[in-house]
Amino acid sequence: MHYAIVTGDSRGIGEAFAKKFIEKNVNIVGISRTKNQELEQLAAAQNVEYKHFSCDLSEQNLVENCLEQVVKHVFHEQTHYVYLINNAGVIEPVEKVGRLQPDKLLKHLQINVAVPMLLFNRCLYEANQHGISSMLINITSGAAEKSVHGWSVYSSGKAAINKFTETAAMEQRDDDHIIFAFSPGVVDTDMQSEIRASSKEAFQDVEDFRQLKEEGKLRSPDTVAAVFIDLVNDPKSIKNGKVYRLYDLI
Repeated sequence: MHYAIVTGDSRGIGEAFAKKFIEKNVNIVGISRTKNQELEQLAAAQNVEYKHFSCDLSEQNLVENCLEQVVKHVFHEQTHYVYLINNAGVIEPVEKVGRLQPDKLLKHLQINVAVPMLLFNRCLYEANQHGISSMLINITSGAAEKSVHGWSVYSSGKAAINKFTETAAMEQRDDDHIIFAFSPGVVDTDMQSEIRASSKEAFQDVEDFRQLKEEGKLRSPDTVAAVFIDLVNDPKSIKNGKVYRLYDLI
């Protein structure tokens, strides 16, 4: 059996990624607050499993409980391969340093940094314990590599994820696990709606993002997922620890 664990599968690129894995006849384990009925129907039509674990990733105790359930469901003697796609993330708080609200900052780091690291760490451990090969993928952003006004927390979190991915890959001494990060670029999702709703004072480049939407220059989640799955389908071409950027692949 093959499983793909996808966080944030209820919408956006997480949903699009899950659909592509279903087309590959891979069983889906979704982690998000809301179950995706369309994925469930698509999986049933394809005769694969869609198992959803409802979890608010900002709540540490809920994450720990959810992780135990996911591990029990996925890692067993009938499993041959596991994909992990750490996709769930938030953009808030969008604000200048000095005006950041502590609760929003801590919630952001929990969802965007701590949860991906915890899932990655546990899945790699379980894969090694059970002798299961895996492909472990962190969704990142170009913001990790540059300073963006108002995005200090988001950029810092993604930079941390990039370094974590690189280090985890460096530590591996065999070919059982493929580890990389994927940067999808600017995608037409709910996160983009939140960005466009920011004030000019908090995010000085907000008009640029509004213009991208107005001019139809945002890529669709389906377009991003198609490029992503082409990469996943060619594992021998993947360099462990690398950040793959959408614009380099199209």
